[in-house]
Amino acid sequence: MYLTDIYLNSFRNYNKLELNLNKNLNLFIGDNAQGKTNILESIYLLSTGDSHRTNIASEMVNWQKNKSYIKSNIYKNGQDFKIEVLIEGRRKKVKVNSNKLKKINNLIGYLNVVIFSPEDLRLVKGSPSKRRKFINLEISQINSYYRHNLKEYSKVLKQRNNLLKEIREKRSSKDMLKIWNQQLIELGSKIIAKRLETLDKLSILARLMHRKITDGLETLELNYDSTLDLDDTWSLEIIKNNFTERLSSNQEREIQRGVSLFGPHRDDILFNVNDINIRKFGSQGQQRTTALALKLAELEFMKSEIGEYPVLLLDDVFSELDNKRRNHLLKVIKNKIQTFITSTQLNKLNEIEDNMNLYKVKKGKVVKMKNG
Repeated sequence: MYLTDIYLNSFRNYNKLELNLNKNLNLFIGDNAQGKTNILESIYLLSTGDSHRTNIASEMVNWQKNKSYIKSNIYKNGQDFKIEVLIEGRRKKVKVNSNKLKKINNLIGYLNVVIFSPEDLRLVKGSPSKRRKFINLEISQINSYYRHNLKEYSKVLKQRNNLLKEIREKRSSKDMLKIWNQQLIELGSKIIAKRLETLDKLSILARLMHRKITDGLETLELNYDSTLDLDDTWSLEIIKNNFTERLSSNQEREIQRGVSLFGPHRDDILFNVNDINIRKFGSQGQQRTTALALKLAELEFMKSEIGEYPVLLLDDVFSELDNKRRNHLLKVIKNKIQTFITSTQLNKLNEIEDNMNLYKVKKGKVVKMKNG
């Protein structure tokens, strides 16, 4: 799977940009705030229909224009196809092979990407919301039904929280909770079940990657930390029963707080290295190794699910990794994964192979320095 080219019109700080891409490695060098990450953002947008940086579509439009356009020709599973995204105001329109998609969600699955940025290096020690976002993005790219459930769950959760506040203020009846509880349990249980299923697979892959990076000295374990107190014998029925019991026994507590205290929106992922909680007690190096192992596991997981490696976007992470971790990452991606790398310094990337396109980026202008 790879992009053969990309075209940007009035996207972020690019008036017009057209690039023919290397199917192995594309390296963008330049100072900060010149537009390197904008290119990676456009590729992510072509994959998911969303930005990884903002929820406001209009922010991606060049400030001098009222709309932007992104297009790419892609090769996947022996076939060529074209993806186009038009952003106008707060709205987005998507076409695949010139056919307009009715829903943005329908774009998912055509182009798969894994993105790795300095923020991901803080995945382990950051807030639970970062880890929920990680697992949500991983599953959403290979399962549009999961992403649909997430959006529906978010709507139900918002309505339920509003109702809890109204009940607390004596403006609504408790009887209305039954309707929202049923929807929350149905959607939330499916989300949790899919997360558990995915985490089982990711855990095996991450453990393998972690042992390779640490020369077999450390063992990584991933565990799902649910507000429903689930164990290894989980099933969809058990999840629903536990969810129902939690909401029933904590109804008054939730009314007093005015928020929903149980469900996938409150869950977390725990990382243990050699039986030690790495978030609480691990060194910065151990935490970064764990984050890298997770990202490498993502690549292998996606390949096992869709039959091909996804496109890899590395946004200025090489300056954050030491030589050992950097070399291991390069060894994994070499000649088998189309990779886009942004960096401020070329000397951090001396180990990179010759088969690449090298670009210099400055103030929204991209100049090809080397053609692989």
